[in-house]
Amino acid sequence: MNFIADKLLLFGATGDLAQRMLLPSLCALHADGLVHQDLVIIGTARSELDDAGYRAFAAEALARFLPEDRKAAVPAFLDRLRYQTLDASSSDGFGVLAEKVGPITDGLAIFLSTAPSLFETTIAGLHQAGLAGDKCRIGLEKPLGSDLATSRLINDAVASVFPESRTFRIDHYLGKETVQNLLALRFANVLFEPLWNSTHINHVQITVAETVGLEGRVGFYDQAGALRDMVQNHMLQLLALVAMEPPAKFNATAVRDEKVKVLRSLRPLGSGDSVTGQYRAGAIDGVAVPGYDQELGHPSDTETFVAIKAHIDNWRWKGVPFFLRTGKRLPERTTEIIIQFNPVPHSIFAAEGAKTSPNRLIIGIQPDENIGLTVMAKVPGLDRGGIRLREVPLDINMPNAFAAAVKRIAYERLLLDLIEGDQTLFVRRDEVEAQWDWVDAIRAGWAEHGLTPKPYTAGSWGPSAAVALAERHGVSWHD
Repeated sequence: MNFIADKLLLFGATGDLAQRMLLPSLCALHADGLVHQDLVIIGTARSELDDAGYRAFAAEALARFLPEDRKAAVPAFLDRLRYQTLDASSSDGFGVLAEKVGPITDGLAIFLSTAPSLFETTIAGLHQAGLAGDKCRIGLEKPLGSDLATSRLINDAVASVFPESRTFRIDHYLGKETVQNLLALRFANVLFEPLWNSTHINHVQITVAETVGLEGRVGFYDQAGALRDMVQNHMLQLLALVAMEPPAKFNATAVRDEKVKVLRSLRPLGSGDSVTGQYRAGAIDGVAVPGYDQELGHPSDTETFVAIKAHIDNWRWKGVPFFLRTGKRLPERTTEIIIQFNPVPHSIFAAEGAKTSPNRLIIGIQPDENIGLTVMAKVPGLDRGGIRLREVPLDINMPNAFAAAVKRIAYERLLLDLIEGDQTLFVRRDEVEAQWDWVDAIRAGWAEHGLTPKPYTAGSWGPSAAVALAERHGVSWHD
């Protein structure tokens, strides 16, 4: 049963995510008339606030994080907001929350961002209070567990009340324009899809690099590490979109069916297929930064960097390595996908002294959204000393290419899809469990072989062993 919700319930409504992303995204949707004029937004958290207090809180957050060109819409947006204090560790307060929400006529969308330990009580409380009926759907923000077993516990708790058709697991990377453009690039252009296989592609690189350190996430991050924080969700979703077969249709079922096939085809890693690291004191943009152990306050074996050589054992990708790399305190903030094509089988220019380089497709996701393709071109001249060739970039700067279009941050799209009930950009349970199954096997291998993080200097591209991991295949990381 599909419906457009006229009420949105935000858990964690006073948290950092709500201030930086959720409230600005909802206000932007309001400013552009993309949500129904009667949509009511009810925030809930432990903070002791009333409606007026929460509106003042939201106004302050919007003053800090909303773009200037949308701020004229803030007063009218604030009128949509309500608030109810709630301790989600107990189901006692959910009846009062239900009274605040009021009758559910058109539908209720719930955005749940909470600690994994609170999922069961929260879901039970929603059910007991009548906030989980046929006209209610729920969006789940990560982390959804710390391994396959805990993920199943959370998913079982949710599934006992909300069927899969009304469960929306959020991976905000899937809301980014360039991530979605990857599907358009592959499946709307005859140029690429015939070449998108092991016959023509040498390898794929996916990098998610951060310059920041712990940033107030000390407790969570030291329990998670880079593998569970970034690889298990964001990076494996990017890999699945790169590697998936063409879906029959662009809808939630068809797209997610193809992604899960990829995830289930991932080969278990061998003993030399991964490298972990942990940053030490160094400098980012000329500013000295402490090491991970200094930020944490004690030694730790948690990895802040991981590099992986992965393989997908299916017909399309047999023999093509996928190099994944992510880490904190790296030289720059970037997320990109590199598709490295094979060299031409025979160069007619070699006898003339010219060298050719394989074509490379570069898909930039953040901070800049762009698509670039390197092609070989002749250097102008009379060629008296022989033909000279050079790589030439063909760049599509997405903001420039679509200058008239409104740029949306990921949560704008995902919140709107949650309200309207479109699951295409959300993650299905079997995807999550396939991701955890692969990641748990990696962690078990690390434990079995006693693998501990190698130190790397903050401001570098990770431990030297990560370079060797790629070079053993004749590959250089795209830095």
